[in-house]
Amino acid sequence: MKKPTQSAPFFSLQQKMPVVLGMLLGFQHALAMLAGVVTPPIIISSSANFDTLTTQYLVSTSLIVCGILSAVQITRFHIYKTPYYIGTGLISVVGTSFAIIPVATKGIAQMYANGMCKTAADGTQLPCPDAYGAIVGTAAMCALLEIGLSFMTPKTLKRLFPPIVTGPTVMLIGVSLLQPGLEGWAGGSGPCVSRPETGIFTLCPTIFAPHALPWGSAQYIGLGFSVFITIILCERFGSPIMKSMSVVVGLLTGCIIAAATGYFDKSTITDAPAVSFIWVHTFKLSVYGPLVLPLMAIYIICMMEAIGDITATCDVSRLQVEGELFDSRIQGGILADGINGMLAGLCTITPMSTFAQNNGVIALTRCANRTAGYWAVFFLIVMGIFSKFAAALVAIPSSVLGGMTTFLFASVAVSGLRIIATVPFTRRTRFILTAALSVGFGAILVPNWFSFVFTYSGNNKAKAGFFDAIVLVMETGFAVTAFIAVVLNLVLPMETVEEMAESLAGDIAQDREEEAQMEGEVEEKKTVGSSAAPMV
Repeated sequence: MKKPTQSAPFFSLQQKMPVVLGMLLGFQHALAMLAGVVTPPIIISSSANFDTLTTQYLVSTSLIVCGILSAVQITRFHIYKTPYYIGTGLISVVGTSFAIIPVATKGIAQMYANGMCKTAADGTQLPCPDAYGAIVGTAAMCALLEIGLSFMTPKTLKRLFPPIVTGPTVMLIGVSLLQPGLEGWAGGSGPCVSRPETGIFTLCPTIFAPHALPWGSAQYIGLGFSVFITIILCERFGSPIMKSMSVVVGLLTGCIIAAATGYFDKSTITDAPAVSFIWVHTFKLSVYGPLVLPLMAIYIICMMEAIGDITATCDVSRLQVEGELFDSRIQGGILADGINGMLAGLCTITPMSTFAQNNGVIALTRCANRTAGYWAVFFLIVMGIFSKFAAALVAIPSSVLGGMTTFLFASVAVSGLRIIATVPFTRRTRFILTAALSVGFGAILVPNWFSFVFTYSGNNKAKAGFFDAIVLVMETGFAVTAFIAVVLNLVLPMETVEEMAESLAGDIAQDREEEAQMEGEVEEKKTVGSSAAPMV
């Protein structure tokens, strides 16, 4: 008789666990978040035309800052003589937010257009550290919004920003990110995308890169496809642990193929310094007015994501998901998220957000113990300090990175769809979604549709900045979607119970009619098939 298998033990929040096991599980947490941590600085560096050393610094610092600020969330501090906390006290790791990428890339493009960033005589865009300083400086200031909102109750926040607002906003963040992902997959997202006939960008990423090819070459598409198909194979045939790290496995597979076929720039790694740390490279911090409104929208989205992620973390950690203790974890997590956003800007890094993928690691490893979280913090900081590791990540060919990021960015859009799926599709919610998504999707498909509305060319910088802010919001799909959804959700009257029931009943009746029609077609095919069968 076969003996029943014994399930692995579950390590709760405060339970003692072996040091070596905690180290191994912490390393797995660090690997699970690695791809998400390094992607935003690499893409934003490309938009600002930074050199390799600056990009390496941002990747190293991103790893270090994510480790330090994750420790803030995991530790959980009580604010003296108040009922408030900083942090969740759970394995709530944080990383650079994907939501900043579309705002940063559009903001940098606007700064090149208005002359804040310099362009060479031949039209080549020069590196623009001032633009990056404006982004992180403005982000640090806008983090005050999330800090203030953290003192409101979770119920109030959900009432102000329900799924009908956050769902389409998150979905459009993912959709807008797919463009740089696919551009990288085809060879790079820089000037080589336009396939110029002369200059250093006739090949991607430049003519000096090893094994450089024109943008969109079959070899680049194949490299990215090797990453993409590996992720799918891991999901189909991999073990539970491998499934949780499928993105990292796919990236590693693409890197091995790229290295074997000569696409890696080894000089990037050999020329990199041995160690790095925060503030080795600094930027001139400033506040860029047009970025304020989009960044405020980002912090609201990060706040709502934090509520969902912390709830999921409590669930997989076998902790209560309601009551005073749970509410205090939500409050502490949001406050830490806002403080982390401010500290990240002061540490030369873009805003942070809680990472959801680590909840899968907690569920698979059956370990909610903070020891594993602290080991993850340790490994992230060590990876960042030894900058050769960051240099190896920067040296990854754009097509390999693009195959991974395209999948990651699509998962952001799917997260938005999942949020929308929780909304009952009544007439009111359909109207809000239609109005918000119509302009949001349009802004993504026609990115310059609002560029020529204002024709002001005077010397009043405040007036020009105000117009630039409006243009940036209207041309950033998720920002205009969030604005329209918030306004309509507050303005449109709530439906009565009878109206909601009537709307939902109509949907149910339509679904049943479609099912009956499909069943009728199947029966008809069976009847035709049996009548056409040969007589024996």
